[in-house]
Amino acid sequence: MKRVLSLLAAIALLLALPTACGKSYTSGLHHAVIHIRDYGDVTVELDADQAPITVDHFLKLAESDFYNGEVFHRMQPGFVLQGGASDTSTKEGASKTIKGEFLANGVNNTISHTRGVISMARKGNDMDSASNQFFIVLSDNNTADLDGLYAGFGHVSEG
Repeated sequence: MKRVLSLLAAIALLLALPTACGKSYTSGLHHAVIHIRDYGDVTVELDADQAPITVDHFLKLAESDFYNGEVFHRMQPGFVLQGGASDTSTKEGASKTIKGEFLANGVNNTISHTRGVISMARKGNDMDSASNQFFIVLSDNNTADLDGLYAGFGHVSEG
């Protein structure tokens, strides 16, 4: 009986390790700072309750300095700024894709694409093609069409 309890305790410890080591962000609010070249620091507050896969993926990239020194390679005044590696062959981890956490893909994500929201970009109609590119919404106008089709996962809190 003692051996079974020890085995169960070991399994419980192993299951808790990712969270205890700071490697999983499956719930709550989290923060990241991204240094954008020629702009400065942008601080984002991320909501893992709405988009846990996206937040976990984004934070792991941010913690590895993936985004530091990035540029916004797509700028549409009054709509969005888009960042992330545009050439996925140049950065480690750039090509890993994740599930799109939005209503059209079966996920009840209620983050609305309003000014300051950060959301994952994806390739065309491939709902599970989000990788590392993200966009920041610049206006409340003409952005309602993004709701339910892109994974909003937080908002800019500074910068």
